[in-house]
Amino acid sequence: MSLGEVEVSVTPEEKFREFLQTKNLRMTRERATIVEHVFSSHEHFEAEQLIQQLAEQRVSRSTIYRTLKHLEEAGLIRKVARQDARDVFEHDYGYPQHDHLICKKCGTLIEFHQEKIAEVLTGVARDHGFRMEGHRLEVFGLCDNCCRPPKTRPKKLNLL
Repeated sequence: MSLGEVEVSVTPEEKFREFLQTKNLRMTRERATIVEHVFSSHEHFEAEQLIQQLAEQRVSRSTIYRTLKHLEEAGLIRKVARQDARDVFEHDYGYPQHDHLICKKCGTLIEFHQEKIAEVLTGVARDHGFRMEGHRLEVFGLCDNCCRPPKTRPKKLNLL
């Protein structure tokens, strides 16, 4: 299921360049390469995957980790919780509000949008005098594939 995109007035590259200027940093070739690659498609990714994908373009491991930290700080990407403690990132800028179902066994991430969740949270926030700016919901459990019984029965000797 595709959640679509949100129209934005500034490209991720321009927004990141503005953020870097506030930190007295510049948009280097390596940083531009990382931003371009990250925003070329909407896929969840790990830093190690990005390192492998950008190896031919000679972007160092340390530059990738620092740039991911800056992209997160700038509000362009965010981390998604995982049971295995690996950092998984996704776009936050130019992508609609959504939530995740996360399989504890295989790590599958399922994105979904449910307006009723936002309505309930808005009501809860209002009841508590809280000004809500957004929300993140990550539901942990087992995906459909991991809930299915095994296709083959174990051999009797393996049960001993």
